[in-house]
Amino acid sequence: MVESRVTTTRSREMSTLVIIGAQWGDEGKGKVVDLLARRARYVVRFQGGNNAGHTLVVNGEKTVLHLIPSGVLQPGVKNIITQGVVVDPFVLLQELEGLEAANALPRPGEGLMISPRASLILPYHRAIDKARELRLAGGKIGTTGRGIGPAYEDVAGRRAIHLGDILDRARLEARLDRVFDERNATLSWLGQEPINREDMVQKLLAAGKRLAPYVREAEAIVRDAVARGEDVLFEGAQGALLDVQHGTYPFVTSSSTNAGAVTTGVGIAPSAVNAVVGIVKAYTTRVGAGPFPSELEGEVADHLRAVGHEFGSTTGRPRRCGWLDLPALRYAHGLNGFTSFALTKLDVLTGLDEVKLCTGYKVKGEVLSIPPSAVNFDEVEPIYETFPGWTEDIKGVQTLDELPESARRFVESIEALVGVPVAVIGTGPGRREVVERGPLWIAEA
Repeated sequence: MVESRVTTTRSREMSTLVIIGAQWGDEGKGKVVDLLARRARYVVRFQGGNNAGHTLVVNGEKTVLHLIPSGVLQPGVKNIITQGVVVDPFVLLQELEGLEAANALPRPGEGLMISPRASLILPYHRAIDKARELRLAGGKIGTTGRGIGPAYEDVAGRRAIHLGDILDRARLEARLDRVFDERNATLSWLGQEPINREDMVQKLLAAGKRLAPYVREAEAIVRDAVARGEDVLFEGAQGALLDVQHGTYPFVTSSSTNAGAVTTGVGIAPSAVNAVVGIVKAYTTRVGAGPFPSELEGEVADHLRAVGHEFGSTTGRPRRCGWLDLPALRYAHGLNGFTSFALTKLDVLTGLDEVKLCTGYKVKGEVLSIPPSAVNFDEVEPIYETFPGWTEDIKGVQTLDELPESARRFVESIEALVGVPVAVIGTGPGRREVVERGPLWIAEA
């Protein structure tokens, strides 16, 4: 048995929790948010856009969300999209229509609120994103083509169009005067057709009319909720290793994906964050290009992809698969200060003769415990620890004692080698297919 080096936090009553993907995204954040939203009063999105897809399975029915927070299927939860998110208004409307068809449409001001300061993804952002990726040819980054990067460029360039702007034609026209011609010129340089301004304006105003009931002073509402001691759950998108500054640059997303982004994306003090939960798959996946030291090919990769349904919920692209990368996980822990882990998809490893953990990297004879900041990743040799596999069906298991000894040892090794307790273990895609072995909301300890 591996000796544990885990320390458990005990503190005053805590009511704010941040959910962060601890890998390259697609870790199963939606399921964990849905699970934790049983207690939450508010679920808040604070960064990213519709390049993220969170999948919920409730009573056998699958719901995929891209912008709306994953607490939307929990009764009584207030879901909020804040200014740190870039919003494609047309995608958001499609998402609302899907929830309406499923009889789960959130009530404006109750089930869903959206900040008027949220910046919009517009047709020219999507067109530029796709055209740039085409020009990169063999050097493609692997963008989803949803326009997220160009939209965040406009935020930094002080020329973004906000949700509040499409509620009034004069205001929208004034904002577009600052950016529209430049964006069309960029499209022309990229060899693309220009966007028709009047057509876009008409569609945006129509979208604004439909979204207006949901517009609220979201950031102030969240600050007030935190001040009252309400239970607030902050839902991150993508994963820690895709952070625009701290990730595997340039193969990253265009926003900050770590816990610190809550402060800027919502506008709350850093001291208001009480707990940070890292969502970790029992193996590692990645979509698109970029470093992946523990990547596998062959039968094991095929098993993980097929059994784990490893195809992007946003793009449908097959995900690259490999063993769980602990150096990358330690690095993510250093960035976020995880108070606990939620380990998802342990059941996907069932049936393998052996399972492995990447415990370190070897680079030119030197052993590293975290990823190097500047190195050719082709020179990285993963170091593995091997565990016996298991054949027992663990799908839907809800207690630790029901797990095979080898599966328990695998989980305990992750805790010991990273120094973070595993509080939840996923044993299937369903809402209740989990082993809850410790608190995520620290106040429950």
